[in-house]
Amino acid sequence: MRLYTAAETARRLPYPALAERLREALLERARAQVPERLAVPLAARGVLLAMPAADPELAMTKLVTVHPDNAAQGLPTIQGEVVALDARTGVRLGVLDGATVTGRRTAALSLLAAQTLAPEPDGALLVVGAGVQARAHLEAFRAGLGTERVLVASRTQERAEALAAHARSLGMAAEVIRDPHDALGRVSLIVTATTSARPVLRAPLPERAMVCAVGAFRPEMAELSPELIAGASVVVDTLEGARSEAGDLIQAAAAGLWGWERATPLEALLAGEAHPLPGPLVFKSVGHALFDLAACHLAFGR
Repeated sequence: MRLYTAAETARRLPYPALAERLREALLERARAQVPERLAVPLAARGVLLAMPAADPELAMTKLVTVHPDNAAQGLPTIQGEVVALDARTGVRLGVLDGATVTGRRTAALSLLAAQTLAPEPDGALLVVGAGVQARAHLEAFRAGLGTERVLVASRTQERAEALAAHARSLGMAAEVIRDPHDALGRVSLIVTATTSARPVLRAPLPERAMVCAVGAFRPEMAELSPELIAGASVVVDTLEGARSEAGDLIQAAAAGLWGWERATPLEALLAGEAHPLPGPLVFKSVGHALFDLAACHLAFGR
């Protein structure tokens, strides 16, 4: 059984093709079996996640650890593996780099959401954060939307400068800023990709802005303020995942400023079962094994 490096995994998961595969997976969701993921708390604010999924052709399981404090030690925040196998025989097809799968399928899903929902998908991009997810989203929006300009805000100046340099290597105009709120009038696309427990973005948002919030994946974490959520149309990757893990939304609901009846699953919009939403828009993603399964289909040509 072959072990694929991070670079090899990335080459098998180009963003535009992965976004299209995710669209297909959401529209054909009934074909897949996806049990609730297992989350085990670890030391140092870490968490161990086990996520299996299967359909008639392919099965996979992803084992991932997330340690938000690792960056301070020069270690990756996300580490993991994805084992893919033939669902009919159990023959292992290979092991993909888990952090790369997570980063690319999360960014590709945000790309799909932006392609589908963003009022101004060709506008400038603000990225809050400078880690793996921030980099993946910058790459995905460049590849899938042709984004030409990005502004980067991060609490770590050195990492922000490094991400801006990477953007320039992709042919983008890039600028580092200190306060993301200073850029809200200059952008139409916003990505928050931090592990912050306190909001990094507050209301109000411009009417034609779209935020892809991907960093907060626990009830106690929130990148967006309750007031921002209350003033936006909210789309979620999956309703069940958001209800249990999307701290931004959970906290807004607990504050009495927003209700779950206002959350629209992305698949409903893709299927034409829900009407287009007024801006500003928030797309909240916490991840789902269905998306990893879709990535495996693309990676192994199944």
